[in-house]
Amino acid sequence: MQNTKQKFFALVLFAGAFITSAMARDVSAQTKRPAKGKPQPAATKPEPPTVSYTVSMPRPATHLLEVEMRIDWKQMPAELDLKMPVWTPGSYLIREYARHVQNFAAGDGSADQLKWSKANKNTWRIITKGKQSVTVTYKVYANELTVRTNELNDEHAFWNNSALLLFIKDQLAIPAEVTVKPFGNWRIATGLKPVDGRNDTFRAENFDVLYDSPFEISDFKEISFEVAGKQHRMIFTGEGNYDLRKCAADTAKIVEETFKIFGELPYDDYLFIVNLRGGGGLEHANSTALQFNRFGFKPESRYKSFLGLVAHEFFHAFNVKRIRPDALGPFDYENENYTTLLWAAEGGTEYYSNILMLRAGLLTVNEFLSGRADVISKLQDMPGRVETSLEAASFDAWIKYYRQDENAVNNQISYYDKGEVVMMMLDISIRTASKGERSLDDVMRSLYNDFYKKGRNYSPSDIQRAAESAAGISLADFFERYIRGTDEVDWEGIASGIGLTLKRTGRAGRAYLGAELAEEAGRLIVRQIPAGSPAWEYGLNTGDQILAIDGFRTGRDQLQAYIGERRPGDTVKLTVFRFDRLREIVLTLGDDPRRTFTFKPVTEPNDLQRQLYKAYLNAEL
Repeated sequence: MQNTKQKFFALVLFAGAFITSAMARDVSAQTKRPAKGKPQPAATKPEPPTVSYTVSMPRPATHLLEVEMRIDWKQMPAELDLKMPVWTPGSYLIREYARHVQNFAAGDGSADQLKWSKANKNTWRIITKGKQSVTVTYKVYANELTVRTNELNDEHAFWNNSALLLFIKDQLAIPAEVTVKPFGNWRIATGLKPVDGRNDTFRAENFDVLYDSPFEISDFKEISFEVAGKQHRMIFTGEGNYDLRKCAADTAKIVEETFKIFGELPYDDYLFIVNLRGGGGLEHANSTALQFNRFGFKPESRYKSFLGLVAHEFFHAFNVKRIRPDALGPFDYENENYTTLLWAAEGGTEYYSNILMLRAGLLTVNEFLSGRADVISKLQDMPGRVETSLEAASFDAWIKYYRQDENAVNNQISYYDKGEVVMMMLDISIRTASKGERSLDDVMRSLYNDFYKKGRNYSPSDIQRAAESAAGISLADFFERYIRGTDEVDWEGIASGIGLTLKRTGRAGRAYLGAELAEEAGRLIVRQIPAGSPAWEYGLNTGDQILAIDGFRTGRDQLQAYIGERRPGDTVKLTVFRFDRLREIVLTLGDDPRRTFTFKPVTEPNDLQRQLYKAYLNAEL
């Protein structure tokens, strides 16, 4: 931070520079002033550059995507800075995509090569020599199949443009075209619009759209369906035990239920890209990239996990891509984009993924309630729940959520998990306070109409106001305690509003060590230790290799069985290797504090509880 004197001199220098610049502009204006009576010509607006890319994949086995970028610009600067994004929107971690770039070269489209150098980790600076056309070529190593990165092999090519295509410094608002040269007979799938009916060239109106439109190039299988007059396309790459028609029919039900909430589908068409390897999904404005186990579509319980992934990423077309939290778009692709609203963006979307499946008949009432109770059980076992709020977890996603270590259980929460069940409690609170007149659906519609449709992003205070408007009461206490604070959520008290209670099944009287163990290459390793557990209090460390208990060699099953025969207060001796040194740790077992939660109907519901239960779950109480 500058001191006062430094600030004073800086202001003086700035003022002097401003006055000098103003005088220069004034002199220039007088010198060029037209003759009296002659109309002054309108200022000519500088023409923006035109940018086009060609992406080729001539040798898939090398995992190298080959890119040609052509820039035509009448106002080409003497030094042209090209940049690579460092992250992908929707996945909040700096990933340094520039590390995969190689064989960079620049020229003017002829034999004349242009000099270039790296200005920083993700910037290539080209000396243009007065040229108005610059062509850049480079290759990107693509051998990581995630929904945010790139992969090229003999099965397919998948990429995110933010991890592949460079942009011109300060020129994110311009359009761009991408031509794809597939390998062999592979076909192209992307959410971008084709140019002039071509099937190999696509156009983005700006770089936010370009970077929001992944590509899948392969011999994929596909099916289409229509909802509300809009075309939806599903493509699958890879063999698996999926039923293409069933996947499309059930996905259509999810889309229909979403349409019922908002009354419209805000896109011309939508693309579901499914790769049958890996796991996870990433949202885009008119598409989503999904990855799922190729044999994970049976039995029905596993298939429902796939539908949950579909529902989550599709609902993001509204919640995040259009109902945008404060910092999430337009994006800064070179730095972190901080927000405290990921609990609503991600947790709220996960809540709605299950609500949509329930309303579509893809989940039973028992499955819906059991799933949310399981999330509460998981949360209540995490000491981190009293250390980190939902807003803090959202803000720190860039340094914590994607970089969890062995201590994460003690100082973190998942804004997905807690966000989901707190959104459930917010929905129930609104329904209860409004006596069933309104729900969280009204909040989502309000944010959609008042912010997305008016070209605005919403803030933390905006979502609270929308929730309070729907409830008809102040929700300051709810937001202060459960979203900005770390108070224990009154699950049972809130759920009772719609005729539910939350039963707790404990393990009291059972001996408890309190260490998460994993068997790796025949070794029993301590992976996680919750704060306050006997393992924590008596100094067991993560990374310790447990060899024996009370002098007997042990594995995980044997250790759990041995402790299961002990009682709280019993003393045991563990023999461990720590940093290759043999150690003995004597500890006293505790009383198992873990609880399992289950939603059940209240025993004597009143008329309002019956009414609200029916409206919420479409079932009788």
